Amino acid sequence: MKWQARLLDNEEALVNLGGLGNMYPRKPLDERQAVAEALAAEGPEWRVKSVFTTGEVAEICKISQQTVIRCFDSGRLKGFRVPGSKFRRVPRAELIRFMKTNEIPIENLDSGKRRVLIVDDDPAIVDMLVDIIGRDGRFEVKAASNGFDAGALTKEFRPDVVLLDFMLPDINGNVVCQRIKSDPELAHTKIIIVSGAVAPAEIDTLKAAGADEFIQKPFDIARLIESIADLVAA
Repeated sequence: MKWQARLLDNEEALVNLGGLGNMYPRKPLDERQAVAEALAAEGPEWRVKSVFTTGEVAEICKISQQTVIRCFDSGRLKGFRVPGSKFRRVPRAELIRFMKTNEIPIENLDSGKRRVLIVDDDPAIVDMLVDIIGRDGRFEVKAASNGFDAGALTKEFRPDVVLLDFMLPDINGNVVCQRIKSDPELAHTKIIIVSGAVAPAEIDTLKAAGADEFIQKPFDIARLIESIADLVAA
């Protein structure tokens, strides 16, 4: 059936088919059909979805998919198995309960916007980027002016993209890249280095440290926004 094809997400690569049993008994055919129809009717945006995959829960909560699966299997996150398979699904109400219990910002689910963290010690650049990117409508924006504040905000805000100035007052960009990329809970986060004083060899070092893209100052704001959109869509 068409809806069944949609259920083959990347959980298939994570589930241990030999070691995991169903948490919930197999549903009667008419109830299973109702679940299938609900899944098939889902829209593409989180704010209108009623049932979520473990991958979607991971993206909304900004945690790893393995963590979501462990919470599901331990009973901390409740849901149901897709009929005829071991794939897990989480109803919206249960996801909201889980997020509130674990103090995960509920706006992650409701806004449908991607989060962008700007890290730069130049107030004029920060103000410009916050204003322009924030008015785009697709993004929620926060800013930090140094590495310490950026670290705290990264944990709290869990950005999809970090716009990072290479030369911060208290730390270099490559160290920030390494810290973000070494945190399993931030594995999804993309990093764009924005700087005007970086040699080609340093760009290679930054990319080796985890930077996804480098944009030199002065930059074209339209190109920057396009890069952000491309990275979150990847």
